[in-house]
Amino acid sequence: MSTNLKMISLEAIISITIILTFLTRLYKRKHSSKLRPPLPPGPTPLPFFGCSIQMFLNQPIFKWIHKLMDQFNTHILCIRLGPSTNVIVVSSPNIACEFLKKQDTNFASRPEMLSACLTSDGYRATIMSPYGDQWRKMRRILNQSILSSPIHKWLQSKRDEEANHLLRYIYNQIRSKDSTLTNRDGLINIRMVSQHYCGNIIRNMIFGTRFFGKGLEDGGPGKEENEHVESIMTILKYLYGFSISDYFPWLRGKIDLDGHEKIIRAAVRDVRKFQDHLVDERIQMWNNGVRNVENDLLDVLVKHDNPKLTTEEIKAQIIDLMLATIDNPSNAVEWVMAEMLNKPEILKRAVEELDNVVGGERLVEERDIPQLNYIKACVKESFRLHPFVPFNPPHVAITDTTISGYFIPKGSHVLLSRLGLGRNQDVWTNPMEFDPERHLTGDYGNQVVNLSDNSLRILSFSTGKRGCPGVVLGSTITIMLLARLLQGFTWAVPNNSSGMIELVESHDDLSLKVPLVAIAKPRLFTDMYTV
Repeated sequence: MSTNLKMISLEAIISITIILTFLTRLYKRKHSSKLRPPLPPGPTPLPFFGCSIQMFLNQPIFKWIHKLMDQFNTHILCIRLGPSTNVIVVSSPNIACEFLKKQDTNFASRPEMLSACLTSDGYRATIMSPYGDQWRKMRRILNQSILSSPIHKWLQSKRDEEANHLLRYIYNQIRSKDSTLTNRDGLINIRMVSQHYCGNIIRNMIFGTRFFGKGLEDGGPGKEENEHVESIMTILKYLYGFSISDYFPWLRGKIDLDGHEKIIRAAVRDVRKFQDHLVDERIQMWNNGVRNVENDLLDVLVKHDNPKLTTEEIKAQIIDLMLATIDNPSNAVEWVMAEMLNKPEILKRAVEELDNVVGGERLVEERDIPQLNYIKACVKESFRLHPFVPFNPPHVAITDTTISGYFIPKGSHVLLSRLGLGRNQDVWTNPMEFDPERHLTGDYGNQVVNLSDNSLRILSFSTGKRGCPGVVLGSTITIMLLARLLQGFTWAVPNNSSGMIELVESHDDLSLKVPLVAIAKPRLFTDMYTV
């Protein structure tokens, strides 16, 4: 046989082998797809683009997703974004529990997304790290050395200090030195007060000081604190914010179609310019022997051994703690106060509980929290009806699996809808009604109110391996903020309004469209505001 014939035969054999291999794989793929369950219902994706064009054109995206769930009449939705990413959205507690309880380990990871990578400095901290050694290490440190019960008790004096500072600040806002009313009859911006109370607490717990600068003479935040909190809130708005580059990774660093990358980079930079140099200075103080006693969480992180944390890990973890502390408590309390002003009977009962449990001769303290069930019910109802963000941080499937009869491919991003769970008509009676009583009586209530819900009818602190480890801290901050506001002052709707607070959500997110402003008047003895 000639050489040419041999070459042709060899090429033919190779070609036939390739074709047969391709056909065999195609057959197996089609055969297996017939055997496996279907994907959850959802819109038909375009080749390569998926539903990304629809997503880009329908802003805000969370409203578009919930409209799709209504259109398909489903509690589990599948949206293909980009050429290969399946985003699974869930609004049923039972299905949510299949993901985070029955198959918790398979969904214990996080997707690699640009906003998360930038915020966590390459996934060095806890919340945004994919499942693996780094996450396990940082999670263990968080649980044992930062958010443990002994550390919570150790830092109580700092939280008490900020609770007292809250009363002093509001009091200073509504009364001048000669005790005559100022500030347009006591108008208080509750959103601003709540956000900065939470910011003050976490800064004091981490750095040992409430302010990065000097603050204002009346005890209010200065320009540094305002910029810091504003940047934190910006990060929270865009974190896991359905950026186009998350589904077309080759766009990163080349084209910022939706502007998310520029915004998140600027916000992270602004947060770190206030924090990072304090970390560097503290490390130097310990190295030089200038500091030898642990007084705050930064000291704990710097001195942590086995394992020793790098400077970069400390800085990233501090951002994690900031993000986890400011948003939910301040948003929940603003909504509670707005709902109470429109429903005076709820406000009255909450104040009566405080008067009965605490009285008027001392300030409410953390030790009173177990007895403040109605206050806690109000907060829990706010978490249910008015979550700060529409979805939890995404989970990602580690392997192919089946949930509720649907195929969930490996790599799928799983989002639990805080709106869909908390406002689910199959679970809650009159779900759009603010009714704290539902957490005290009836099928879903009990007399000992906890702000977390492991059955996932409310997604306040989540559950499972990725459940929030800061349940106690978050609950304490929220309850104390609301309790001090209600005990320290009487509240009324501003005189120039219609007599009601307009309970309308913002177009782009779930916060009140207009920051809540209300009239505050002292209701305690004067010397109690100067503690």
